[in-house]
Order: sequence, then C-alpha cells, then structure tokens
Amino acid sequence: MSIKHYDKLVRDKIPQIIESSGKSCTVCRLDDESYLRKVDEKLQEELAEYLESHAIEELADLCEVVRAAARTLGYTIDDLERIRVEKARARGAFDERLLLVDVVDNGAIGDAPVGADLASSCD
Repeated sequence: MSIKHYDKLVRDKIPQIIESSGKSCTVCRLDDESYLRKVDEKLQEELAEYLESHAIEELADLCEVVRAAARTLGYTIDDLERIRVEKARARGAFDERLLLVDVVDNGAIGDAPVGADLASSCD
C-alpha cells in the first residue's frame, strides 16, 4: 500500500472520482479562513499551470478558482462581472495589446501633449 499526501484544495467531485477508481482518500471541510488561504494557493497553482501550457483548460480552471475566491469573500459572480465591466468602461480592457513603455512628466497638465505616442511594435 502506498499513500500520497496532497494537502490541496480540490474540486467537489474529486473524492468520488478517486473512489470510483478503486482507491480511497481522506478529505476535510475547511473553515472560512483556511478555505480562503487554500483558494489563494489554488489560484497560484492554476496560474502557474496556465503559464506553462497556455491551455484553455487551465484558463477554465483559473476562472473557476476566481469564482470561488469571489464567493468566499462574499461577492456574487454578478458583482465580479459588474466590476469587470465598470473597469473596462473606465480604463479599457486589454484588446489593443498596449505595452506602456514609459511616462514623461512634462510639468503642468496644460503643457502636456495630447494623446499617446503609439509605436507600431514593441520590438
């Protein structure tokens, strides 16, 4: 018999999946503080997996953990989406692929040139 120790947050159906494969597992239900700490760890884990693979499945996992984090902090998914839309309206999204290279402080606001100097590429 071999035992592998995990100590990590898993999706709700993982214990049943493990047991259906003929193995057994031990799980515990976390209190709010421990759960938020494990959600934060899971965010880091899923982000690292996405950065390594750029797979859509990893993005989906990341989204699921973000949703769990929002709910844990007392927010609804609608709250999260509303804030996302507000920020996109006020500050834009990331559709234009803009990389901020530098900012020049020209003194008084009235002296500043209007508009950004947009290079065609960042090479």
